[in-house]
Amino acid sequence: MQMQIIDTPLQDVKLVQPRRFGDDRGWFTEVFNEQTFEAAGLPRQFSQDNQSFSTKGVLRGLHYQLGRPQGKLVRVLSGAIWDVAVDLRANSPDFGKWAGFTLTAPSATNPMELLWIPEGFAHGFLVLSDTAEVLYKTTDLYHPVGDRCILWNDPQLNIAWPLEGLTPSVSSKDANGKLFAEAELPPVE
Repeated sequence: MQMQIIDTPLQDVKLVQPRRFGDDRGWFTEVFNEQTFEAAGLPRQFSQDNQSFSTKGVLRGLHYQLGRPQGKLVRVLSGAIWDVAVDLRANSPDFGKWAGFTLTAPSATNPMELLWIPEGFAHGFLVLSDTAEVLYKTTDLYHPVGDRCILWNDPQLNIAWPLEGLTPSVSSKDANGKLFAEAELPPVE
């Protein structure tokens, strides 16, 4: 098996751990393989790659799209983040639930981990390290008309962000996100 697919507390959200091959010179891994992803029930085609660079305490999210929902395959290239997925699928047993995951850049001691967040979820992250670079592949293109944001500190969701003395730095868009109870959510399929 080229990669391990690990279930998470949220239905359909998966941790992906590619197998690494290494020696004293370093390591090699296959991050994406169309056949392996398809066999694991993950998407085999992506439409767009996005990369962000952020400093400690930057909090991005909780973002999602209507009309052209995006599944996201999230990977940390440098640093560490706390990544959050919120299930917005009204017909899901996990509707309104969230899960958080510490993702770090791979190193000699840290395995490579990617987080698969399917369509119908909101996504956000908090930078834990001095800086972090995050790369995520999406299953559809950015659709500005459908772009939506739920307030990162929504009291109903009650996400336990690991702020530990940090005052999060958020964009004006994210600071003005909708409350979960008032948000326009994806239609029930």
